[in-house]
Amino acid sequence: MGGAAGPPMLIRRAAAGDQRAITAIIRAAGINPTGLHWQRFIVAEAGGRVVGTGQIKPHGDGSRELASLAVIPARQGEGIARVIICSLQRSASPPLYLTCAERLEGLYGRFGFQSLARAEMPPDLRRLHRIINGVLRVLRYPERLLVMRWDGG
Repeated sequence: MGGAAGPPMLIRRAAAGDQRAITAIIRAAGINPTGLHWQRFIVAEAGGRVVGTGQIKPHGDGSRELASLAVIPARQGEGIARVIICSLQRSASPPLYLTCAERLEGLYGRFGFQSLARAEMPPDLRRLHRIINGVLRVLRYPERLLVMRWDGG
């Protein structure tokens, strides 16, 4: 669970000076560290420090993914991720996709995201889904990657 609430939070567009913090937060969270261009990010800032991140990541097939959602451990459980998700949804027209571990399906479902069958996935995310789940199967990892879509509303 999260710690006690810290300083007040501001959600804002990322600036060039935030690149190092964005990269550090994403790497610490153990999520995909590719495509971390600060220009696509919004950040949660508290006490002059970036405490959370998220972006809309474009793919070559024209799809857009809500990605790189992470909050520093000391501020988890305070609703920062919820605010980032809602801010990104307000700034994007549907459809918006995301990839996540299957255990997070219920969390993202609360924001209107629905799991997709392979045939419903955009080509780039279908390819990612196939590769990652193939690796997870070989490693006998018990969880799978999901691709989800938000259609607005």
